[in-house]
Amino acid sequence: MIAKRAEEITPFLVMDVLERARAMEHEGIDVIHLEVGEPDFDTPQCVKDASSKALKEGHTHYTHSLGNMKLREAICQYYSKTYNVSVHPDQIVITSGTSPAMLLIFSALLEKGDQVILSDPHYACYPNFIRFVEGIPITVPVYEEDGFQYRPEAIKRKITEKTKAILINSPSNPTGNLLSVSRMRAIAEFSPHIISDEIYHGLVYEGKEHSILEFTDNAFVLNGFSKLYAMTGLRLGYLIAPQRFIRPIQKMQQNFFICASSVVQMAGLAALEGAEADVTRMKNIYNERRKYMIKRLKELGFGITVEPTGAFYVFANANHISNDSYNLAFDILEKSHVGVTPGIDFGSNGEGYLRFSYANSLENIIEGLNRIENYLDNL
Repeated sequence: MIAKRAEEITPFLVMDVLERARAMEHEGIDVIHLEVGEPDFDTPQCVKDASSKALKEGHTHYTHSLGNMKLREAICQYYSKTYNVSVHPDQIVITSGTSPAMLLIFSALLEKGDQVILSDPHYACYPNFIRFVEGIPITVPVYEEDGFQYRPEAIKRKITEKTKAILINSPSNPTGNLLSVSRMRAIAEFSPHIISDEIYHGLVYEGKEHSILEFTDNAFVLNGFSKLYAMTGLRLGYLIAPQRFIRPIQKMQQNFFICASSVVQMAGLAALEGAEADVTRMKNIYNERRKYMIKRLKELGFGITVEPTGAFYVFANANHISNDSYNLAFDILEKSHVGVTPGIDFGSNGEGYLRFSYANSLENIIEGLNRIENYLDNL
């Protein structure tokens, strides 16, 4: 018999869209991908060089379970320089992407029936991580007119004796919006632990992102190299945790993962030390795409009340077309050959929206949105 947790886990709908799109491409159909949140840029040369060098020099063995000390020290320096916060290397665990980091944090924090508060809409996989360790996700609706920011008073109403953490994600997937300083400060004052997913930090085009560590030490941070440094396939992330949680997390890391890839850890160190110019170049191109996509989607009639300023997503209101985002996304794919992500993938409050990714070339974005214009004209 299959375990209940495996049977009940929900699919990641953007992957359903992507897999259908790949099947269409295999049939010879030209598909424009605006569904996936993966940088289309090549990995910076300094990262590739460091990977090759690490292999040639024999850095192919286990590292410390917490991760390469030089890499952990570099992350500390990055957080000090970027956010003016002090992090000790022994508060950091290097992981094979942020997904294992999430599993480690929730496993260390939650007993059966414990609750985690998260926004609705939210990154699609959060509830599955929480349920997998027998926790309970408690959602707080966030709204387009607020730029999909939490209302602290709405969080406060959901806190119970079972609440172990509040999860924030700024810049956000799927919305691309940032949480304001005033709201972050208010959330940090709540007694549960704060889990801050900071994977899109660095990809901000207006305003400034802030780490939760600027406001409280009672927090966990998730971050990594996939988005900012175009290193998705290299699978390198990390977590920052209060010191008392490190040993329990370390024991799980030792048992379940041993350590992150030794070679990729050297590549991550190179990214922190030598990829700043690459990041600046990519950010400037993303921003050009962002501005075009927002303008064009508005011209096509999609609702964007507060323009997103981070990550590489636009979460656009499509209720005027359909309140069934799943079928709408697949209808657009089949008829216009453009992949977009249904809002329902990100929670019930995401229904009626579509997520568009500008992690694709401007040429492809222009073509994709022109196809969607034709689709709308033919409805």
